[in-house]
Amino acid sequence: MKFLQLLSRKSEKLEMLFQPLFYQKQFPYMCLATSACLYSKKKKANGYEQVDQEKYKSLVCSVTSYKASAQTPETIFEEDNLLYGQPLKHTPSNKVETKTPKNWVPLTNPEKRIPLVNSDSNHPLKIALQKNKIPSVTRILQQTIPPQQAFYLERWKQKMILELGKDGFAEYTKNLFLQGELFHAALESIFLPEEMATKEQGEDSAVSGYLSSVQHVLKDISEVKALESAVQHETLQYLGLVDCVAKYRGRLCVIDWKTSEKPKPFLQNTFDNPLQVAAYIGAINHDANYDFQVSCGLIVVAYKDGCPAHPHFMDPDLCSQYWNKWLLRLEEYMDRN
Repeated sequence: MKFLQLLSRKSEKLEMLFQPLFYQKQFPYMCLATSACLYSKKKKANGYEQVDQEKYKSLVCSVTSYKASAQTPETIFEEDNLLYGQPLKHTPSNKVETKTPKNWVPLTNPEKRIPLVNSDSNHPLKIALQKNKIPSVTRILQQTIPPQQAFYLERWKQKMILELGKDGFAEYTKNLFLQGELFHAALESIFLPEEMATKEQGEDSAVSGYLSSVQHVLKDISEVKALESAVQHETLQYLGLVDCVAKYRGRLCVIDWKTSEKPKPFLQNTFDNPLQVAAYIGAINHDANYDFQVSCGLIVVAYKDGCPAHPHFMDPDLCSQYWNKWLLRLEEYMDRN
């Protein structure tokens, strides 16, 4: 009892003694409460919460687990597929030419009458080319060459001049033309009857490789109707010199013999040659000197080293496509001149 009375008397002193200690311990808790209250008023929105995290899971893992140089072309493609999806493959259009000629003339001549029996079929036609003001197929194609094709041709020319010099390049091109002429003459002697052949035997050695190259093609050629013969389109007014008109595997074709030092296994490797063949087909069909019509073409690329030649057959549909291209080039030439 005495202890309690003594404690009650000194309560005021005890209160003064413990009050500073009590407030000292309480102050941090008040600060923390105030701080928590302040931060709870405004909460920032996290933009990453709306992202499909499962979709980018592998990408995040690959980035966070990066050590040295883990990226390879395969991993880059995988990341692209993940971010952007599978690439859309471009499918080229089946249309060969979108433009249409203004002055369209059919490839075949519906008004041309074909005799039931061809006269003197054993002797191929060989009409001499008469030089006049009518443009040739070769000139038209040369003066309307596409810019990209002209660029590559000029680049090849400059490269050859750097290697051979101007005089050496001139000699090189001269030899190429000479070999081509000898090759055509050798083929002509093969197709012509013995009494009409006038080729000298000394020319065989210069073109022996080319002749060996085309042996497998010659086996499929029959019924030669024209050799090195001039043709003229009477409506469109252009002319040319056809290498050969004969049957190839039973189908009548305009045959164009080409020589090359590089392989040309595809038709697109022959550049403007398909247009040239189509132009000759159209000219034959509209030339009164020829009592037949042609709807197919054949480009034979022979090689000097004797490697098997590449024959590129052009069916009627393909010839029609290149015929439209030829008409556009012809119109371009006429507009320029």
